[in-house]
Amino acid sequence: MSSPCDPQHAPVGDVSAALFMIDSRLKEIADGRAALDPEQQRLADQYTASLGPQGADDVLDGVCTLIFVFMTWLRKAHESQGKDVIEYVVPSLVATMRRMPKSVRPEAIPTMAGLVVAAGTDLSPTLWRKQYGDWTAEEMNPLEATAFLLAEHINRITDDPDFATRLVAEALSGAEGED
Repeated sequence: MSSPCDPQHAPVGDVSAALFMIDSRLKEIADGRAALDPEQQRLADQYTASLGPQGADDVLDGVCTLIFVFMTWLRKAHESQGKDVIEYVVPSLVATMRRMPKSVRPEAIPTMAGLVVAAGTDLSPTLWRKQYGDWTAEEMNPLEATAFLLAEHINRITDDPDFATRLVAEALSGAEGED
């Protein structure tokens, strides 16, 4: 029996915008910067403001798609080593989020952990989250942090600072070639 949270029923969203957002954060950290420079922040804010409600929803769905792609890759990598992705990824992710109280409020951590567990068990994070209502403003930073932390985790275990971005970019290129 198919789950109502099956990824085939989920919107993909604006994966390109979501990937750009996450990749920008990865590069900031890799360059040793704590935040975007003011001009980049102004441009990012201007872009976000121009999205409108549907565009913002599309980026949210795109971030959830990234989380699904990252967790799918991590699940396959862990399974190839005889390990459970939930056991090895979620505790570390939660511990890291707990150390980020300015970006991730403690009450958002269970939702983000649930989102990652859903993706790790081959369920759509978007559809899993929709069961509990609309996204809240307080969940936006934790959602971005979750996608970022998963990408950073992939980059660290592959010892390649661009692996996660390339993984998604190649998947997007392959999907475009199918159309």
